[in-house]
Amino acid sequence: MATTALFLIDGFEETEALTTVDILRRGSVQVTTVSLTGREVVTGKHGIAVHADALFEEACDKPFDMLTIPGGTTDYTEHEGLLDWVRRYDKEGKKLAAICAAPAVFGKAGILRGRKAVCYPGMESWLTGAVIGENIVETDGNVTTSKGPATAVFFALKLLEILQSKKTAQDVGEAFLVPLIQSKAVQG
Repeated sequence: MATTALFLIDGFEETEALTTVDILRRGSVQVTTVSLTGREVVTGKHGIAVHADALFEEACDKPFDMLTIPGGTTDYTEHEGLLDWVRRYDKEGKKLAAICAAPAVFGKAGILRGRKAVCYPGMESWLTGAVIGENIVETDGNVTTSKGPATAVFFALKLLEILQSKKTAQDVGEAFLVPLIQSKAVQG
């Protein structure tokens, strides 16, 4: 079974974190939510408390197929253990994913040089060395990034495609009504 660690820190963006967990689990990916706070309960940007599956210290030596970071805050960039883990995974060619403000971690870790990446609009200066992409989700090599809360479903489906298969991502996307959303114009 494919696995990912999804990191939580106080101020994380709930939509990005919980949508990603939900979609990946629907596609049979084993998601371990990992607290970077030293506490099991982590509070998101909008006051939603989430009980993490593991503390960083419990998870940092376990193998995962991917590391995933939701946005909401750049505080992730201050966690040296996370930065080291990201650098090690990149050096080993393992999969990394971040959305919204979280691609700042990749910029600070120095792994974006020459790679296409995106983030929350206006935060591009955090993507040190990156080529700023045009799409709402960009994958360049082993690194996937996305723009923000409204792109969370597409981000999660891309991660599902990477970790499982395109068919699994399409099936989960259809059950989530993504094709319907893509085919209908928003009417006001």
